[in-house]
Amino acid sequence: MKTATAHPPIVTQAEWLALRTQLLEREKEATRLRDRVSAERRRLPMVRIEKDYVFEGPSGKCRLIDLFEGLTQLIVYHFMFDPDKEKACPGCTGYVDALGDLSMLPARNTRFVLISRSPFPKLEAYRREHKWERLWVAAVGSDVNYEFHVALDPKVRAVEYNYG
Repeated sequence: MKTATAHPPIVTQAEWLALRTQLLEREKEATRLRDRVSAERRRLPMVRIEKDYVFEGPSGKCRLIDLFEGLTQLIVYHFMFDPDKEKACPGCTGYVDALGDLSMLPARNTRFVLISRSPFPKLEAYRREHKWERLWVAAVGSDVNYEFHVALDPKVRAVEYNYG
């Protein structure tokens, strides 16, 4: 029985270049396909949101429309923070840590906001602990997370396309 090796085989520079050139063509095909799929996603139609979602933020209660602050686009990141847990999702924490400078968004008529199901005081304490300047609002008492299928509990709402 052959055992697997931890490293690929050693070849000549010419052999490596031939294999790399073949792989580069496949990588370019994958990039072109990804670009086409991304363009299709951007062309998906929009859905009018009729429901008046209410959140709690640093200034108290606010509505979804308020989160736009007069801009036309809103990027919402569903930050997983279980109301029954003391710590937030480590993946979401890493994502927000890595976001970097988003100061160019308003010039693109866009606002970025974090939304979680935990109570606002818990979110605010975690935000301060991590020294984040991002707007983070609580969706306590709102079903926005379930209606947009980012909070998954089949007892609350059927799991649909995202992860079902």
